[in-house]
Amino acid sequence: MNFRPLLFSSACLSALTINAAPALAAKDDGAPDIIVTASALGRSANEMSTPVVALTGEELIHRRQATLGDTLAGQPGISFDNFGGGASRPVIRGQTSPRVQALSDGSNIQDASAISPDHAVVTEPLLLRGIEVLRGPAALLYGGGAIGGAINLLDNKVPTSMPANGIEGVAEGRLGTADDERSLVGGLTVGIGSSLAFHVEGVHRSSDDYRVPSKFGEKHVDGSYNDTSSFSAGASWIGERGYLGAAYTRQRSEYGLPGHSHEYEACHPHGNSIHCGSHSDEGEDHDHDHDHEQEEVPFVKMRSERYDLRSEYVDPLPGFEKMRFRMSYTDYEHDEIEDGAVGTTFINKAHDLRFELTHKPFMGLTGLIGVQYSDSKFRSVGDEASIPQNETSNTALFLMESAQLGAVRLELAARHEWQTIETTLDREATHRPFSISGAAIWDIGSDYSLALHLARSQRAPHAQELYSRGVHLATNTYELGTATLGKETAKSVDLTFRKKAGDTTFTLGAYHQDFDDYIFADTLDQYEDFRLIRYTAADARFTGVDGEIHHHFSPAFGMSIFGDYVRAKLKDGLGNLPRIPSGRLGTRAEGNWAGFSADVEYYHMFDQDKIAAYETSTNGYDMLNATISYKLDVAPKKNVELYVRGTNLTNELAFNHASFIKNASPLRGRNITFGLRTSF
Repeated sequence: MNFRPLLFSSACLSALTINAAPALAAKDDGAPDIIVTASALGRSANEMSTPVVALTGEELIHRRQATLGDTLAGQPGISFDNFGGGASRPVIRGQTSPRVQALSDGSNIQDASAISPDHAVVTEPLLLRGIEVLRGPAALLYGGGAIGGAINLLDNKVPTSMPANGIEGVAEGRLGTADDERSLVGGLTVGIGSSLAFHVEGVHRSSDDYRVPSKFGEKHVDGSYNDTSSFSAGASWIGERGYLGAAYTRQRSEYGLPGHSHEYEACHPHGNSIHCGSHSDEGEDHDHDHDHEQEEVPFVKMRSERYDLRSEYVDPLPGFEKMRFRMSYTDYEHDEIEDGAVGTTFINKAHDLRFELTHKPFMGLTGLIGVQYSDSKFRSVGDEASIPQNETSNTALFLMESAQLGAVRLELAARHEWQTIETTLDREATHRPFSISGAAIWDIGSDYSLALHLARSQRAPHAQELYSRGVHLATNTYELGTATLGKETAKSVDLTFRKKAGDTTFTLGAYHQDFDDYIFADTLDQYEDFRLIRYTAADARFTGVDGEIHHHFSPAFGMSIFGDYVRAKLKDGLGNLPRIPSGRLGTRAEGNWAGFSADVEYYHMFDQDKIAAYETSTNGYDMLNATISYKLDVAPKKNVELYVRGTNLTNELAFNHASFIKNASPLRGRNITFGLRTSF
């Protein structure tokens, strides 16, 4: 498919339908009821059938870290699988990539993060205006890649409204103590006339290896540094009924790979056993020479260029009230550099198109229909090129309908996909996943609601799960794919109980997912820290709870209790699934007075001793974080904010059970971040 002519023709079609006039109203981040843009029908967080995390405003500003996983860590139901300071993927209710889909304003993020946890999700949290996390089957409309949840990243690179007084912007500087972080952030939106808006933004971050408590035996984690720069430029034609905009984004990152070792590069499988060393070695297969000089820590050098086209339009056709269009093209590449030379290069050239039409109320129904098409051409070259060159094409049709019956709102959603993977091995895999869900949301009086969500979701296997074969030293594994893998099917039930108003509010969720042919990396054998894994399928269950209760003692002071727990295991007594986060329970207090605001947060991560074969248990830990900020209004719509945020204030030595390299890369020690931010 030739992407550029389609991009041009779509732009022309949208441009013909937009009239220049004042912009659509922008969302007020301070509003108590946050509209979830990823909810298809624009529901608020309190109207969703499953719990939603919406991180916006000052809370997002204070919590932002270098990676997406670190930024979201600590939210109910969300953990992360950290890989030093450069890569960290979110884990939602025990699941991560390729079952958690990262979206850029509704469009797929195309990178290499689904291949391995040492590959970063290509985004820049310091430039985001909001993050939405859809948990469970609420993310069904985004496909099998979101069978465990979806994370929608909201940015400003494509303007959707004209800036007040013709110009608005933000500038920020940050310093961090644990890793000597030095970050500069800036963004500017300029309006020309009544209908054109231009936006530029950028960030530059430099950080060293982060420090850890002395109990670890080292002062810092070797290879945990992260240097990143990102730049975006966008423009929009904005009318009273919608907008058409485009943006270009370039990101460059260089970050280390802790725990990477060449001691195991000669390891290879013999059936279901791992053999390390040459065949001429005497003694057992697992004999191996450890006389190696200290090696330089390998690092990733990443380059990504992305082009976005976005449009939304009100009353586009008779019978329809809204059109939403997203198109993107990504040119991604990263080198893994070892001892000064490129060891392996990963390349992904991909595009994604999504088109939605929301129809006007008809026979009591409101809803939408849509189509999505994506194509990814992936290849790896070098010493650890364990996946053959492949092209994955996915076409999907989806719909969602909603009806209000008194105090109960009913929802029905379905998505059908056609996925094909072609490889240079003269193999082709074709799958036809179909997913359907239904929900009932009952408003109990004015304050309470109860939601029941049922779903049957399917996911097609990833190329890595089908065709991998080779050493992957970043995770200390030899990976074997299984070309005969079929679709995995999850039958899910979610129950959500909410109190939406009053001094006390809460969102409590309970869920159960029953998987047929759940695809996972099964460890067959292990030698020291090196494992032989095979992607296989078995029936599995995920059961858990998560939620938060908040009480306002006064308009200026409130407290919360939050927590989560997931139990994930294989059926028929086959054991536990690997790298499942343990339970967590915590409390948070926040207050504000005059221009000051402050919060303090404590939570306990429990021991994880429900482990898979070849895993080791992980001790729990206590985490104490706090923030204080002062905002000074210097003029109408102009302010300056100084904030200080401390994390791991007790300098606890903490290990993350979800991490492939938990013993080589503990969580960072005590860190104090100083930030100065101004907006106008």
